[in-house]
Amino acid sequence: MGAPRAELGDSLEEFLATSTKDKSLARLLTCMGEAIRTISFKVKTASCGATACVNTFGDEQLAVDLLANKLLFEALRFSHVCKYACSEEDPELLDMGGPVEGGFSVAFDPLDGSSIVDTNFTVGTIFGVWPGDKLTGVTGNDQVAAAMGIYGPRTTYVMAIKGHPGTHEFLLLDDGKWQHVKETTSIGEGKLFSPGNLRATFDNPQYEKLINYYVTERYTLRYTGGMVPDVNQIIVKEKGVFTNVTSPSTKAKLRLLFEVAPLGLLIENAGGFSSDGHQSVLDKLVVNTDDRTQVAYGSKAEIIRFEETLYGSSRLAKVAAAKLA
Repeated sequence: MGAPRAELGDSLEEFLATSTKDKSLARLLTCMGEAIRTISFKVKTASCGATACVNTFGDEQLAVDLLANKLLFEALRFSHVCKYACSEEDPELLDMGGPVEGGFSVAFDPLDGSSIVDTNFTVGTIFGVWPGDKLTGVTGNDQVAAAMGIYGPRTTYVMAIKGHPGTHEFLLLDDGKWQHVKETTSIGEGKLFSPGNLRATFDNPQYEKLINYYVTERYTLRYTGGMVPDVNQIIVKEKGVFTNVTSPSTKAKLRLLFEVAPLGLLIENAGGFSSDGHQSVLDKLVVNTDDRTQVAYGSKAEIIRFEETLYGSSRLAKVAAAKLA
């Protein structure tokens, strides 16, 4: 008989027991799941005024993104397996007290889309897990796991573990437990597009050409302005494309370490592809924690179209042609 396999309906603990032999990694992902559960409640009960959405953290009133930031750092300290961590709010590495040998370093965006919490749109947490004590001089391919917490009508915890097939969705139940509800192993073709940074079409004619293609071909527009739901829909629907492109007047805003690389692992583990225009975002070296990049996520055909439209050629198309030769 083979090793036990994770099944739909499993708890998070049951899934992790069969998906990784690394008990320290399982503990870290469990602790982050606890933080995501708490953040979900804090987001749902936040009071929103003209300038911010706030909630309580002990005796403090904090903006929900800063509150999420604190909760995630607390979870990493409590795990006792995280050596260093940093976030979009605190980009300098902070010592979490865990070991270097056998431990991990974590980079996270505590609440992506925090500016749209007051509109009641879906927002989320993104994080990537690297082995050891480094978060620079690494690539997305070095990650051992990545995940996002999604706070919408449902709260879900979506994760990918390197070496374990698929990207997996867990639903937060009424009793506070996580249940495995979906496994995605392939991203197919489908006319669904989510175009970020559309203002770049003003002085990036190649991006304008790509957007015009989607419109002419009658793609369905599904875009919220929140990167977490806009990328997650590719995993859930198992089709589509997300783009966020730069231009001379609109520079890159998305951070490689905190957003792009973790989402890249989630997409590629699900059977999809990613690109900065020339290479997979998982191949990009993180030089500084604030490194930024343009990006596309989607099916193989969509990423080929993205690269060919913007730059005239695609490394994926070249690989496919070489196999046929």
